[in-house]
Amino acid sequence: MVSRARRGATKALRVLTRPVRRAQGHGGKGRGGLVVEPYRGYGSREEIFLIGRVFRQSPGNPGEDPESLRAQWRDLRRRIARRKVAGAAVTARFRGDATRVETDRDGYFRLHLFPRDLSGRPDEWHPVDLVLEDDPPISAEGAVFIPPDGARCVVVSDIDDTVMHTGVANKLKMLWRLFVEDAESRVAFPGVAALYRALHAGAGGAEGNPMLYVSRAPWGLYEMLSDFFQRHGIPAGPVLFLREWGLSWTHPLPRRATDHKQALIRHMMALYRHLPFVLIGDSGQHDPEVYAQIVEEHPGRVLAVYIRNVSTDAARAEEIVRLAGAVARAGSSLVLAADSVAMAEHAAGIGLIAPEAVAGVADEHAAGADVEPRRATTRITAEPPEPGGAFDEPTISPEAVAGALAGDGLVPATVVVAPEHPAALPRVET
Repeated sequence: MVSRARRGATKALRVLTRPVRRAQGHGGKGRGGLVVEPYRGYGSREEIFLIGRVFRQSPGNPGEDPESLRAQWRDLRRRIARRKVAGAAVTARFRGDATRVETDRDGYFRLHLFPRDLSGRPDEWHPVDLVLEDDPPISAEGAVFIPPDGARCVVVSDIDDTVMHTGVANKLKMLWRLFVEDAESRVAFPGVAALYRALHAGAGGAEGNPMLYVSRAPWGLYEMLSDFFQRHGIPAGPVLFLREWGLSWTHPLPRRATDHKQALIRHMMALYRHLPFVLIGDSGQHDPEVYAQIVEEHPGRVLAVYIRNVSTDAARAEEIVRLAGAVARAGSSLVLAADSVAMAEHAAGIGLIAPEAVAGVADEHAAGADVEPRRATTRITAEPPEPGGAFDEPTISPEAVAGALAGDGLVPATVVVAPEHPAALPRVET
């Protein structure tokens, strides 16, 4: 038990101090430990967005083994003692456009630029030049994802308990997995990497569909998330909706966060107004509520909602039933999936991924550790409106959805709610 606790403490130190070590060479670094740290951004051919941070960090000891316990404890103190730099001026230049912004009270800067010319640049990732006004100036380079012309949809995915196990429904487990487990030991859901590669590639195989990821984790875990995605072969994309927990010696507990996920998705739908959306989340917390509101506000814009069923809690069934009703009225599809294969099968059926990609997801799922046998899928068809009836929208039976969700009460169910003729992307000739 003692050795396990020691290993856990060592892992926690490694995760918590990794951003300190990487900040020495990441972005731009100037005198007095001043650091410019950009995060991956996103945009379209009309406008781009990028977030970053400016802070001061004390230097390490030259020649010291960064993996030693003494160095890691020192790095932890350096991280806690980081000093945010509010009011710092940062200038960004991108394809003929420039803007100057100042950091907020937590040292974060938010850039919004309007590129003049992206012709002849098929790349998905584009560099953004950053300069922090100091003596001398500090230069850094950010990157933004701009969908290529062949992109056919936008995928917005939660991270916590959707891509990786974090246990957000259990706060103690969540905190342990956030701060003790590193990228190597964190577990991706079986098949999720192959599914996300297929969604990014699209049915045509090279569509470059935007993959936008959201999380409730603090910005301090950004590097760990990037490592996790790279290790598991999950397509990289802007990681959004992270927040500043405000950890310091005087404020050792996270600040209370406000959920801005709905506003973020609304912004994405306005930015990529010519593309349909796919929303992916989990049943553990607020994704069904958020996605139901989005589907109701934007009928016809959401092709499918995929919810990873990680809970058998009866209290969550009510929100799933509400989401199913909103999806049915909008003519979209809801897949409440206990595994990634069910999502892949539906995605192939409506033209989101290549049919042959389903086998890759199934193989990856089968190779996962401790994989439970797959449950049969329950399909519920939305009833078309009755001619001359009081309602002119498709409906579903809430009782049918609730019954399917209940299952045997032990293993999460797999349920597909879809109209008789679900919306689909046009098939791509390969």
